[in-house]
Amino acid sequence: MSEKVPAFAAADRALQMTGPKIIAASLGRGEGSRESVEAIRREYDALAAERRRILRENGYPEDWCDVRYSCPVCSDSGYDGIEICDCLKREIVKNYLESSGLYTLTKNQTFETFSLDYYEKDDKIRMKQNAEILYRFASGFRPGQSDSFLFLGATGLGKTHLSSAVARTVIEKGYYVVYESAQNLFSAYEMRRFGQSSTVGGDEDDDLDRFLDCDLLIIDDLGAEITNKFTVSCLYNLLNMRMIRHKSVIISTNLGKDELRERYSERVTSRLFGEFSPLLFRGRDVREQKLRRTYAK
Repeated sequence: MSEKVPAFAAADRALQMTGPKIIAASLGRGEGSRESVEAIRREYDALAAERRRILRENGYPEDWCDVRYSCPVCSDSGYDGIEICDCLKREIVKNYLESSGLYTLTKNQTFETFSLDYYEKDDKIRMKQNAEILYRFASGFRPGQSDSFLFLGATGLGKTHLSSAVARTVIEKGYYVVYESAQNLFSAYEMRRFGQSSTVGGDEDDDLDRFLDCDLLIIDDLGAEITNKFTVSCLYNLLNMRMIRHKSVIISTNLGKDELRERYSERVTSRLFGEFSPLLFRGRDVREQKLRRTYAK
């Protein structure tokens, strides 16, 4: 630009010199120094206007020299005031997903890739309703103002797929999502109980805080873990604390209501069916159908 338009180079150099001039004038004292600063500011405005004119007359946009930020809210600083900006929060969560291996899952299992072709008749109607309910939930998600869901149904019916789709959509809105299997979640609590750490540096409390602090907690495959009094207590306390804080939870399980009551007590089951909206997943195993279609080709 400077070589093509010499007038632009001259105006740009003059603009750059106004910064040191203002600093030097500001270090002075008295009325004269204030007048000098104001004069330099007027000089800066005039030079900036001249530079914009030169750019416009030479076929460039007037804001060609302006800094362009990826995030207009925080100007790429990562902070909106004293709060972490949504853009930084989104990157933090994506980094967590990538390190945990969940990023690939949420990348491939979206609302767009969820197919009703593997369901028939009433099952297809129900699954269409489930997908629509969850899409509205994820698209309109607001921390402290959104529902919690309990996914009920046999394996291979789309519970994990729709959980992943919800996670991706909510993450893209800039909210903090933790997606964990029940087995890994309870293992983390057991490691703290026995004085072990699942985090670098030994600060396991920070690792467990994410289950309470995240905007949306998704617990996959409840019932696949080894259940005992400790895990039942952990589950109840976790659900109770998140309900008190009005924080959303999604739990998927292959167990029915009676099995849940038998394994996790009436107190936990009452929480699940009293505070969560149940969604029933029905049909024939989608994974098995996909395998059959693959081998049939």
